[in-house]
Amino acid sequence: MNGATGLPRVQAIAVGASAGGVEALLTLLAPLRRGFRLPIIVVLHLPEERRSQLAEVFARRMSLPAVEAIDKQQIAPGTVHFATPGYHLSVEQDRSLSLSLEDRVHHSRPSIDYLFESAADVYGAALAAVLLTGANHDGAHGLAQVKRHGGLTVVQDPQEAHVATMPLAALSLHQPDYILPLRGISRLLVELERIAC
Repeated sequence: MNGATGLPRVQAIAVGASAGGVEALLTLLAPLRRGFRLPIIVVLHLPEERRSQLAEVFARRMSLPAVEAIDKQQIAPGTVHFATPGYHLSVEQDRSLSLSLEDRVHHSRPSIDYLFESAADVYGAALAAVLLTGANHDGAHGLAQVKRHGGLTVVQDPQEAHVATMPLAALSLHQPDYILPLRGISRLLVELERIAC
């Protein structure tokens, strides 16, 4: 922990969102300035049958580089890595990304639980996980797993969420470190980056 702020020194940020997630992610990520050093790994539920344009859309709307995850790709600092539709996205022990076709979780592939649980196994207490708006329960168990590994857990304020089901499901399982509106989460990410090793 950092003595001055009480915040941990994290090495990666994992984010999950579903219904209403594009707008929420833009609000969350657009304020982050170029030079932000922490990697951000994002699962957003999207239709599997269409090619994702998330990386292109976000690259135009924010300062950080955005890429669609590629199997065996090393996680890059200061980069937003978006999950590919139709594939689970997980973090490997060598801190590379892995795409896989295991069964859907909560009817979703990619699954937020899948990302959070694998990232918690790799980063432990050096992970911050953020769960945003969504219409199912994906991410709730994964967020609790991050907490069990000592990581920092953040849930979007359900009163602000476009669809509150996902934040409420997380809150029913454990008390996160922070329940914040999107702009508060964005400020928290800036502070986490500032004290990161």
